[in-house]
Amino acid sequence: MSEDLRQKNAKLVRKLALVAVAMFGFGYALVPLYDVLCDLTGLNGKVEGQAVQEAEYVVDKNREVTVEFLTSLNESTPMLFRSEVKSMKVHPGEYYTVNFYAKNNTDKPMIAQAIPSITPGLAAEFFKKTQCFCFTEQTFAANEEKTMPVRFVVEPTLPERYKTVTLAYTFFDNTNISKK
Repeated sequence: MSEDLRQKNAKLVRKLALVAVAMFGFGYALVPLYDVLCDLTGLNGKVEGQAVQEAEYVVDKNREVTVEFLTSLNESTPMLFRSEVKSMKVHPGEYYTVNFYAKNNTDKPMIAQAIPSITPGLAAEFFKKTQCFCFTEQTFAANEEKTMPVRFVVEPTLPERYKTVTLAYTFFDNTNISKK
């Protein structure tokens, strides 16, 4: 192999290594970038802080919005999780409470966290939760069942084009993460 070819190969290896390091760095930075974006926009139902105070709204009795409730589990979360209703019709400006049920299906204690998501994403800023199990990690004893309420309001300023808002939760098992 000629010296010129070795130099070209070495230069190519350095460029490829630099690209690999840059890709790793970008992937590593995506989570904090996503958190900042969600904190700023309220996108995906992620809002900075805990519950919002219950504000007084003028209830729009002439308008109904369907709120759907979806539940899912991360593939490695050994629980049962469901909402008491699949959907409900609400009047913007009026507060409602819906219960969610969860059960630890193991014989060991578990720490779990529910991550909310609201769709359509642009409607998230008009959907306010004053009470939610998603604000903190939930601790479950072995085989423990819980009823967990969510209190919410759809603001009357929600644009008319939104007829349905979906509130989805995914539960994650954080037991090993929280112990560290």
